[in-house]
Amino acid sequence: MSVSDLVQAKKTQRDKDWPMIRRLVEAHYFEHRERATAAMVRFWLRELRTPELLVEVAGRWPDTRAAERRKRPLLASVRPGNEARVAEALAREEWAERRKDAAYWRPLRAELERLRHAAP
Repeated sequence: MSVSDLVQAKKTQRDKDWPMIRRLVEAHYFEHRERATAAMVRFWLRELRTPELLVEVAGRWPDTRAAERRKRPLLASVRPGNEARVAEALAREEWAERRKDAAYWRPLRAELERLRHAAP
């Protein structure tokens, strides 16, 4: 499984998954930043959860940042000195992802409950 796929799989309601996402993307950035490909930069801009690193990446690759703003609107507020606002936007983004995960599982859980109660 690629790091990108793992990050997507970790976007759940569980509290323990979000620090893991942060560490996975940070580790990937620190390992590859000196020989970054365009795909890596897009991944970091879409997935970094660390305000300071997001500011760094946005500053190093401003053209890619501009292109990725449609996919991740919080990139519009990413600039030096604005880390507190970026952190707030990241928190809102995380809660939106958690709500999406809850909505996805709600009907499946209901179906499992129905099947469990219908079992002989």
